[in-house]
Amino acid sequence: MYNMEHYDEENYYMQQEDDWDRDLLLDPAWEKQQRKTFTAWCNSHLRKAGTQIENIEEDFRDGLKLMLLLEVISGERLAKPERGKMRVHKISNVNKALDFIASKGVKLVSIGAEEIVDGNAKMTLGMIWTIILRFAIQDISVEETSAKEGLLLWCQRKTAPYKNVNIQNFHISWKDGLGFCALIHRHRPELIDYGKLRKDDPMTNLNTAFDVAEKYLDIPKMLDAEGEQAGSQTVKSRHEEQISCLSLFKSKNLLSRFPLQKSESSLKTSVSP
Repeated sequence: MYNMEHYDEENYYMQQEDDWDRDLLLDPAWEKQQRKTFTAWCNSHLRKAGTQIENIEEDFRDGLKLMLLLEVISGERLAKPERGKMRVHKISNVNKALDFIASKGVKLVSIGAEEIVDGNAKMTLGMIWTIILRFAIQDISVEETSAKEGLLLWCQRKTAPYKNVNIQNFHISWKDGLGFCALIHRHRPELIDYGKLRKDDPMTNLNTAFDVAEKYLDIPKMLDAEGEQAGSQTVKSRHEEQISCLSLFKSKNLLSRFPLQKSESSLKTSVSP
């Protein structure tokens, strides 16, 4: 979390390169997991336009699907893409995408069109992470909070009525699976029998949430129960996966259609002891 006494929106995006932990860039296991997570996130949006990607660093190289992704998640039209196959056409398309991102006040530090066209995996992953931060969760920021802090507050408010759910971060707070189940049950109670869940059975809770989200809400399995329980990845890596996943809950308008009411603050939904 950033120190809110020194927070400003422009500086937040300028620091996105620092937030993209350089130590993790050297970890092949981290890169593999982020490629899986971000590919699933991109496809959840690209499928709305009747397409998807298979390889995140290859399929954005010509800029066409990158431009399409931005159009889908922003609801805006970008400049007309180049249809040529030459490198100059690909660079032009990627630059149009990057220019659009920049027009939203985002500083893409050290990420240029050439790196994306060349299939630089680390730069492509960094770009997608920035897109997630800006376009998927920024609009739920609250007052002076950052996008991530806004998402955390959003999760806390949505799960507030649920006893035994105490969301304080994007890591440990989700390991027992009750937080994910609560988010689904909050406004789609017919999908999960929350009262039958047990806090001491995290694997069942996690699998229930991820299976239901995939089957009924079209939210791909970017996370897995075993990975959540193992906790073998760094906290920052888990943050990125959790944020990517939770942003899809928000993007489906599943939980934002019904604002929390003051009268709900006394409601407590419990799980089996």
